[in-house]
Amino acid sequence: MAQRNWIAVASAEHARRGRDHKPLGFMQVGHGKLGPLKRVAAGDRVAYYSPATVFGGTDKLQSFVSIGIVLPGEPYEFDMGGGFIPWRRDVSYAASHEAPIAPLIERLAFIETPKQWGYKFRFGMFDVTDADMALIARTMKADLKMLAL
Repeated sequence: MAQRNWIAVASAEHARRGRDHKPLGFMQVGHGKLGPLKRVAAGDRVAYYSPATVFGGTDKLQSFVSIGIVLPGEPYEFDMGGGFIPWRRDVSYAASHEAPIAPLIERLAFIETPKQWGYKFRFGMFDVTDADMALIARTMKADLKMLAL
């Protein structure tokens, strides 16, 4: 099956938690829902876009904060305490730098109407072309070899 590319949406705080988790990074989407993670396969690339720094925050961070490759294995539940048990997938994150989306808005194919560029992110997770993922990765100064780009 062909490698796919995904944009996942979460606050920077949450995306960074998944990126920096040891020994393996992880991804969660849609407040821990299983459904979206079933669409993702081992070897797929994922980049996290963060509209704000913290969940529910009003700052306009509007940046890509992490990028990586989904590892083999099925989605699994993880008890985060307080009765919150979200679904996760393991991800190997590439070394990269956070990067604002603003300079890319006119260049990303998945943004059909630049004046309404934020619309697509309301879906929480969506797939994009190899070209869009490569543009995001280059902008983040990510390890392109690790990402097979």
